[in-house]
Amino acid sequence: MIKYIIKRIFYLIPILIGVTFLTFLMLYLAPSDPISMKYTSMATVGDSKYIEEKKEEMGLNDSFLKQYVRWSKNVLSGDFGISTKYNVPVKDEIAKRLPKTLALTGTSVLITIFLAFPFGIISAQYKNKLVDYIIRFFSFTGISIPSFWLGLMLMYFFSVKFKLLPIIGSKGIKSLILPSITLSVWLVAVYIRRIRACILEEINKNYVVALKSKGISYSKIMFFHILPNSLLTIVTMFGMSIGSILGGTTIIETIFEYRGLGKMAADAITNRDYFLMQGYVIWTAIIYVVINLLVDILYKYLNPRIKIGDES
Repeated sequence: MIKYIIKRIFYLIPILIGVTFLTFLMLYLAPSDPISMKYTSMATVGDSKYIEEKKEEMGLNDSFLKQYVRWSKNVLSGDFGISTKYNVPVKDEIAKRLPKTLALTGTSVLITIFLAFPFGIISAQYKNKLVDYIIRFFSFTGISIPSFWLGLMLMYFFSVKFKLLPIIGSKGIKSLILPSITLSVWLVAVYIRRIRACILEEINKNYVVALKSKGISYSKIMFFHILPNSLLTIVTMFGMSIGSILGGTTIIETIFEYRGLGKMAADAITNRDYFLMQGYVIWTAIIYVVINLLVDILYKYLNPRIKIGDES
């Protein structure tokens, strides 16, 4: 297992290098640069000589390769540059906002686990019966509703009309409730369908028929055999959903003015804060590959029969 983890970490290095290269290339080809964007919005609008001096000082007139190598060295040392919008180091801004995004996504995942599993199991257990149709109806509805519309409706009813929760902000547990619900509705709806499909696939296998013939109760078969085997597929699907979850936080954090990484990314794009955009993309890529590595390790523990790495 340790050899496998080390090998996977080495596989992740070229992926992260590719992400940094493409990120730097896209922003390098942008129609402007960080210095021009910063000083044309300040009192030095007409001072083109001053802007050119600053660009020369920061090495923005160097070749692409030279700029990329210098930037990569800075990134490896933890220096992502200075945000042109907030005028603070990018790493400090990310460190301040990352816990808020982790709290939002973590709460949404917990809600998904506590709701999707029981409803998915019930839907599979009562296939093509009334309760199954009701659960599937709400599942299809949850998938179809746009997150931004749901967020606005929740904000209107719970914040504006009934004044139960704060409209916007990211201070306190109350401000986390509406964004978490908005993000988790889509996740719950998707995973109810996936859990139902996985369980129905397992139910039709020969080992389940054999267990039933031995007189073992349905609940024992479900919780000790069907569900553990279904978890393998569900865990894999979760790893594939990380990108959608991280993307969903950007929309939801913007709607609720929740000051996490997603809101920071939206503000960075609006203000053309190139250093902040680069930092966001790199940290998002790191989070994505680390979570997928953990998912692969968990998959191995859930099914020890699977051979990986040097064992294959």
